Amino acid sequence: MSEAREDALRTRLAARDERALAELVELASPWLLGLTQSMLQDADEAEEVVLETFRVAWERVPAPEEGPRGLIPWLLRIARHRAIDRLRARKRRSRLGDRLAAAQVTATPAVEPDEAAHPGWHVHAAVHRALTELPDDQRQALRLAYFEGHTHSEIAERLDIPLGTVKTRLRLALGRLRTSLASLKDWVV
Repeated sequence: MSEAREDALRTRLAARDERALAELVELASPWLLGLTQSMLQDADEAEEVVLETFRVAWERVPAPEEGPRGLIPWLLRIARHRAIDRLRARKRRSRLGDRLAAAQVTATPAVEPDEAAHPGWHVHAAVHRALTELPDDQRQALRLAYFEGHTHSEIAERLDIPLGTVKTRLRLALGRLRTSLASLKDWVV
C-alpha cells in the first residue's frame, strides 16, 4: 500500500468513515487471519482475535501525523498481542484444570456422621445445602479457607488467582450464606 493511500485511509478512519473500515477489513483480514491462525491453531478463535483487532483499530486509529508509520504492521502487532493474551489464558485454564484434577484424585471422601442421632442435625443439613447453592469458585475458596484451614495467600497461590479475588470470593460467599442461613440464627451460638 502506498504511503499516500495509507495516509488517506488513516485520515478517513480517524474521521469515523465506516467505508474506510470496510476497506481496511478487506485489505488486512488475510494478513491478520494468517498470523492468528498460525499462533492459535483454532480458526474460530483466530477470527475472534481479528475482530477484536479491528475493534481496537476503529477505537484508537491515530491520524497520519500522530501515529507510527505502517497501518498493517500496527494491526499485526495488535493481533499478535491479542493472540498471546489468548494463549496465556489457555495456559492458565489448563494449569487450573490440572490442579483441580489432582486435588480431586488425592482427596478422600469425608465420612458423614449419623446426623439424625445428634441434636442440631437439621442445622448441619441446612448449612451443607446452602454451601451447595454457592457458585463453584466461591464454594472452593470457602472450603479451602474454613474447612482446610488455608490462609488467603495460600488459597491465591493454590488457585492461581490474585489475593484480592480470593478475598472477594470469600466475602461474597459469606454474604450469601448469611442471607440463606438467616433463619438459623437462633440455633447458632
